[in-house]
Amino acid sequence: MAVIRWSLRAVGDLESICDYIAKDSEHYARVFAQKVMEIVESLADLPLSGRVVPEYNTKELRERIFQNYRIVYRVSSSGMIEIVSICHGAKPIPRM
Repeated sequence: MAVIRWSLRAVGDLESICDYIAKDSEHYARVFAQKVMEIVESLADLPLSGRVVPEYNTKELRERIFQNYRIVYRVSSSGMIEIVSICHGAKPIPRM
């Protein structure tokens, strides 16, 4: 089972997204955060389950899609997983 770490950027991304959703519904903000956490936790068992990020085309940088968001993560050779960013699919992916 791989170790999962969150970058400061990814933590900020999730907080910002949930704050935005909470303006309309605190309930759906919590549901969104819970689902993202479930997806991230599933990476510990299946780190290569996400697709390769097309903009970078490197097997270490992968993503899982949830609703309109891209959960971008890096898999190291040691097996550690770093959640790099969570960004809206309509926006350009931030530089990694």
